[in-house]
Amino acid sequence: MNDKKTLIEVSHLSKHFADGKIKALDDINTEIKQGEVVVVIGPSGSGKSTFLRCLNLLEVPTSGHIYFEGVDITDKKNNINVHRQKMGMVFQHFNLFPHMTILKNMTIAPMKLLKKSQQEAEEQAMALLKRVGLEDRANAYPSQLSGGQKQRVAIVRALCMDPEVMLFDEPTSALDPEMVGEVLEVMKQLASENMTMVVVTHEMGFAREVASRVMFMADGVQIEEGTPAEIFDHPKSERLKSFLAKVL
Repeated sequence: MNDKKTLIEVSHLSKHFADGKIKALDDINTEIKQGEVVVVIGPSGSGKSTFLRCLNLLEVPTSGHIYFEGVDITDKKNNINVHRQKMGMVFQHFNLFPHMTILKNMTIAPMKLLKKSQQEAEEQAMALLKRVGLEDRANAYPSQLSGGQKQRVAIVRALCMDPEVMLFDEPTSALDPEMVGEVLEVMKQLASENMTMVVVTHEMGFAREVASRVMFMADGVQIEEGTPAEIFDHPKSERLKSFLAKVL
């Protein structure tokens, strides 16, 4: 594992709100290697989503540095949009364009930003829709899809940009329980294909089964990180023990 290249390095990352009164993130240090699936867990309000959103500067850190493929993306001299194109992001609420068909939702960015031809973009989109069992919905509109279907589309839409890393911000928390499985299945498939992933989730079964590393956060602080076995079976801190007692 250790000979894989480091894709993202996070150094002394902090994010404060309300003039420093609220420390959403406090001195986070970690690195994410190519092909790793890093799952971030912790109670609500622990800074997990803020951490994830800092990785592609949707939230601008108060201090610290984030290096993506060796480039300091927190340095204003660097064009963040170039790096964002390599980071797929999947949110809680699908963020699909309601007035466009599923196919159009998936092809607009690759054609505009990656300069793919319409044919190339559509072929790739159809292949990805087929992978998640939705090729028959290409000409439907988002309002005609279930929540689980929309989230699967949101994932493959991000994949249309050929990202090097996928960021998932609680991708199943807005879904009905029976739809959670179909979305996690797509994510498991991606993990098995060595896609680098950072996933904020409350799905402990997924974290245990799929993560190469689990990071536990509380109160904006990274309290423990380790393999799923270390985190779930041998938690060290009282904070993690009490969290697991509530969620497992």
